[in-house]
Amino acid sequence: MQILPFYMVCDESGSMSGPGVDAINAALPDLHQEISTNPSVADKTRFALIGFSTQASVLQPLADLSELTQLPSLSAGGVTSFGAAFRLLKSTIEKDIAALKAEGHDVYRPVVFFLSDGVPTDQDWRTALQELNEFRYAPKIVAFGISDADAATITEVANFKAFIQQDVSVTPAVALREFASSLTRSIVSSATSMSAQSGEGFRLEVPDHVPGFTGISLDKM
Repeated sequence: MQILPFYMVCDESGSMSGPGVDAINAALPDLHQEISTNPSVADKTRFALIGFSTQASVLQPLADLSELTQLPSLSAGGVTSFGAAFRLLKSTIEKDIAALKAEGHDVYRPVVFFLSDGVPTDQDWRTALQELNEFRYAPKIVAFGISDADAATITEVANFKAFIQQDVSVTPAVALREFASSLTRSIVSSATSMSAQSGEGFRLEVPDHVPGFTGISLDKM
């Protein structure tokens, strides 16, 4: 089969406690329902959930969502180590793609939806990001920043699209629900794109506009 892996990488630092993680946890069942009940989408995609704060952990290993009854929940605490997230993402992607290939699948380049509400507290995160972007299975990264996230940092993390919450009338909780909805729409649209092209590849479909967010140009030197 042709498989498109998606990774949702979420900030679980202390600043996300309360409404932040509650909003994501409330949105995850909708994501699971939308993907798992659509066979043409579930068959072509795999989904993983990674949380990061002081350390990073794989909360849900890469899986066919139709084979899961539910997704795990996020929890908040600790500081914001971007480097921990990028290092774990690199090693996880490498193992996942090797496993999929061993099963005989054709695997497309992974897609990462990265979310943070703050600035990195570690000093070497750029080194970890560079290593992630330079290895053979380097993912396409769509980055979202909410609350106190720095637009320049979010732009630096992204290599495909970046969004920053700038609408002060939209609460972080609402923005987080829109983030999850955007990920869901991207998975569905991208899988549909694969079907339409009859196995000749796919076009990654990410919404150009996400309510509550402003798109950031990635044209940088």
